[in-house]
Amino acid sequence: MKKINIFCFGFGQVARSFVKKIVSQNISINLTVTSREKTQKKNLDEVIYNSYQFNEDKQDKLLLKELNKSDHILISIAPVNGIDIVLKYLSKNIEENKSRWITYLSATSVYGDHNGEWVNEESQTNPTSLNGIERLSTERAWMSLASNKNLPLQIFRLSGIYSNKRNILIRLKSKEAKIIKKKNQFFSRIHLEDIANILFESLQKFKAKEIYNISDDKPASSEEITLYGSKLLGIEKPDTIEVEKIESKMLKNFYKDSKKVSNKKMKIAFSYKLKFPSYVEGLNYIRDNSI
Repeated sequence: MKKINIFCFGFGQVARSFVKKIVSQNISINLTVTSREKTQKKNLDEVIYNSYQFNEDKQDKLLLKELNKSDHILISIAPVNGIDIVLKYLSKNIEENKSRWITYLSATSVYGDHNGEWVNEESQTNPTSLNGIERLSTERAWMSLASNKNLPLQIFRLSGIYSNKRNILIRLKSKEAKIIKKKNQFFSRIHLEDIANILFESLQKFKAKEIYNISDDKPASSEEITLYGSKLLGIEKPDTIEVEKIESKMLKNFYKDSKKVSNKKMKIAFSYKLKFPSYVEGLNYIRDNSI
């Protein structure tokens, strides 16, 4: 792979990390992205790119021409009020797309609550949160569009993302973290760098119409991770709060679900060995390199 023309709908932490991974492999890149802001030229690690305005109210007319020249498309924009604005735009505007690779970033919230049991890509999807309900509906709509338009689509269901800049250690140091107490509560996580690496591997090991869970090897409770982070920093553990007393509706909804997300399909399909197999390696690395 000598050159890649990539179009990113949305340019948040995952898309940026993915682009940086491509550049680090000495691959020439022609990058185009979208933003809610006005169209402008930008720079990421010496990569000059166009950022086209794209939101539910306004879409730059020039972006379609760039989109049709792309051979890889990454979609990381979440549904807006239940509507996937990228899907809505493409279903009306895309006819002959020459892309070899289209990836939609979804979330493991589509599984809902499984009482702490393991789930894989064949497990029942019964989302309990609004986010999960919207994500599952959007996944199905994307699969339908891909079939109708013969688009090379894969779906990545991302577990809870943490990174060198966003993690429990930073929240502990700023005294924002609390120990959330709930029995049999498990959730899966994934380091941002591993997501970027897996996306990169999928460029060469792509199979259309597949869904992959993107998670590490060690699902854990919020309490377990918070206690480990406190020990790692050598600070007192934070206060404990019962899940029923959480004020944030969004956060309380998160704790309604308990499941362990299997990553076996991902690791086999992309022959990938996680850089951070669990929060232990991830948080140790963050402490030693970023904190």
